[in-house]
Amino acid sequence: MSDIMLPRTFPGGHLRRLHTTDLAAFQAYRSIPELGRYQGWSPMTTAKALEFIDEMHHAPLFAPGQWVQLGIAEPASDVLIGDIGLYLSADGSYGEIGFTLQPSAQGRGIASLAVREALDLLFTATGITRVLGITDVRNRPSIRLLERLGFELIERRDVLFRDEPCTESVYALARHSGSPLAQSPARP
Repeated sequence: MSDIMLPRTFPGGHLRRLHTTDLAAFQAYRSIPELGRYQGWSPMTTAKALEFIDEMHHAPLFAPGQWVQLGIAEPASDVLIGDIGLYLSADGSYGEIGFTLQPSAQGRGIASLAVREALDLLFTATGITRVLGITDVRNRPSIRLLERLGFELIERRDVLFRDEPCTESVYALARHSGSPLAQSPARP
């Protein structure tokens, strides 16, 4: 989908492609144990992080069956402060979202605004009927964010995560739910 315009600006930041110049910031926040506790990623070596950033920089947006990671950056300095993962299912019927924001940027509404922007992008650019957000039941900040944005709990499931039993909450936001986030029509 080459016609999708990035960056996408929102109050307090913008979504954009990851760049190799993001390496230090990316590794810094992704090395914080508390931040990665409920995430599907682990800290990366410099070589692996550079490879990942380069891969995400060139990855097509919304390729069926693939994740793409977008950066969340400060508006004036363009410094990376987090990232958002977006997934389009293989059949194109649903999407999934994940998000990470460095601690110094938390508590200012940036995550909510960035996720809103990412959801708008996902609903506008694809024909999906819903977006899923999956998180550990102990991850209260992520649960509050999903619920604040209109996601509804649809399932709880017991899983093994990093060799530890846990319970995941699966949240969904339907395209035509009451949430203004899901009202964007799909592009033809």
